Amino acid sequence: MAPEHHSGDDELGRFLRARRTQTSPQSAGLTPGPGVRRTPGLRREELATLAGVSIDYYTRMERGKETRPSPAVIDALARALQLDDAEHQHLRDLAVRAARYAPRTAPTPSRTVRPHLKLLLETVRPNPAYVVSRSMDVLAHNPGGLALYAGIDDWPATRRNLARYLFLHPAAREVLPDWDNQIRGCVARLRALAGTDPDAPDLTQLVGELLLKSPDFAGLWERYEVTGRKITTKAFQHPQVGRITLSFQGMALEGTPGHRMGIYTAEPGTPDHDAMLLLDLAAPHRAEPPSKHER
Repeated sequence: MAPEHHSGDDELGRFLRARRTQTSPQSAGLTPGPGVRRTPGLRREELATLAGVSIDYYTRMERGKETRPSPAVIDALARALQLDDAEHQHLRDLAVRAARYAPRTAPTPSRTVRPHLKLLLETVRPNPAYVVSRSMDVLAHNPGGLALYAGIDDWPATRRNLARYLFLHPAAREVLPDWDNQIRGCVARLRALAGTDPDAPDLTQLVGELLLKSPDFAGLWERYEVTGRKITTKAFQHPQVGRITLSFQGMALEGTPGHRMGIYTAEPGTPDHDAMLLLDLAAPHRAEPPSKHER
């Protein structure tokens, strides 16, 4: 499967089409007529009727020919498609972007992690922690932060990416008991980013690789979900310390757009905390050479 390349004015239609085909007539309050429906989900004319627009107008939107829908039309479509708040906002963002889209080469975000953040990663030990880019490249970590994802250190530092690990590392399904939910959240996050910045090199390269190499990723990508379950605890079946369940907190970092820090914690005195201590002690403590972006 070749990676898809989108211009900004067709991403709106792509999202509408994906959500339309996943909305059943019954859930939208319609009674399907007799006979076999060849279209999954809602037909274009059904969605147009529910949103109060003409079928011709809606068809132009879905085909990328109508790029300036009014806020009222966007809100009506969101209601008809039963979008949640995050999906509704994503639809608004796509509409705004389609209206002003001009092809451009987006700069690749910085991969540099400031020294005080690396110091912070060491300070929170034995709690596993890492800094990732918006496309989930692992940019910095403490020993436990990398060791939690058993086997990721088999790859060179420039290849270490949490999405790539989830879909392409042979150990991921065994290490992550909640793998099915984690991959849905991962794809939803990448879909939301790519929807409003589809030409960004860091995203297009990763998405292109995963579309080519992972049927699981390709299937979820086609669904165009932009919200995933918020994960506050994560379980690992780790080859060194066994089953370990940790609370998780992710946070945006100031001054470096797109970078996030993830930190895992456990209550002191619990088996999970003991396992976390053991993981920190057992993990390799070798320093990584600086990447070419940091030299």
